[in-house]
Amino acid sequence: MHGIELGGPAVTTIKRVSIAEPGPVGHGQALVRMRAAAFNYLDRLVATGSYPGALYPNVPVADGAGEVIATGDGVEGVSVGDRVAVHPKALWIAGAGTARNNGAMRGVTIPGSLVELALVDAASLVVAPAHLGFEAIASLPIPATTSWNALRAGDIGPGSTVVLPGTGVTSLQTLQLAKAAGARVIVTSSSDEKLSRARSMGADEGINYRAIPEWQDEVLRLTDGVGADLVLETTGADTFARSLAAVRHGGTVFAIGFVSGRETPLDVLTVIGKAIRLIGGNTGSAADFRAATNAIAALGIEPVIARTFGVGEITGAYATLLAGEQFGKIAIALDW
Repeated sequence: MHGIELGGPAVTTIKRVSIAEPGPVGHGQALVRMRAAAFNYLDRLVATGSYPGALYPNVPVADGAGEVIATGDGVEGVSVGDRVAVHPKALWIAGAGTARNNGAMRGVTIPGSLVELALVDAASLVVAPAHLGFEAIASLPIPATTSWNALRAGDIGPGSTVVLPGTGVTSLQTLQLAKAAGARVIVTSSSDEKLSRARSMGADEGINYRAIPEWQDEVLRLTDGVGADLVLETTGADTFARSLAAVRHGGTVFAIGFVSGRETPLDVLTVIGKAIRLIGGNTGSAADFRAATNAIAALGIEPVIARTFGVGEITGAYATLLAGEQFGKIAIALDW
């Protein structure tokens, strides 16, 4: 069957290959004809050899979607013909994360989404919202699950304030869900154009951090000195101290990214003195993703897709990912 292989820790090793078809569908399993995939920043790290523990060669890309074409015995919740998203944490079905269920990650340690057929644990599948096409469905798993868990951790509802440093795909998904929950949302970016687009999606305030490097002070000004209920810490070293300063006493900093670096000085006294809830977010379970997807279906939310590439344009898709200038998801239609 058709597939894409990342042969090593460099994007130049991407190539189209022939892969053996999956074996018989076993108990609790489902066979999915993959229709689309979508990039996260994670996939950029894997393709450049920057993600610890990534295995090569491998079929890349964590997030994907398709249709169920066969099921084994004992399968509940999905049926042949269902359009589904494949949860990237293959073993994390429900409950708290563990070293075991967190370790099997599609496109990182096990085969990912750029393949014609995928044999998976049926419990890791989530039936897709009816209003979305395959590219949009593939854009959901990591951003939707992460956003859902961040908003739950921050107990976000009407009257809450959420700060989103940056306009990456998870920030945009969080913006959509936070506004649906009745929250006030403040977005930061180095681009006035991206801030304008975020406002068009419902963001209440935008801060250009090139014009205002100490953006945490602007957050405090906008909140009358109180600070935000939740800061989604997407960047890492360069913004961590600012996120701690921008959050209110008793608020939550939900850390999910390290674009600017993994190591940063931590003012422990600030965390203690403000009673900050500092939480690391590593996606979540299939049950978390299902809850997020149910909300997205009920609200009619559509993920932002910057561009869709055909599978024959995979090198161009990766080039766009590495450039990092897009607003929204880069999707790949698996049109073999």
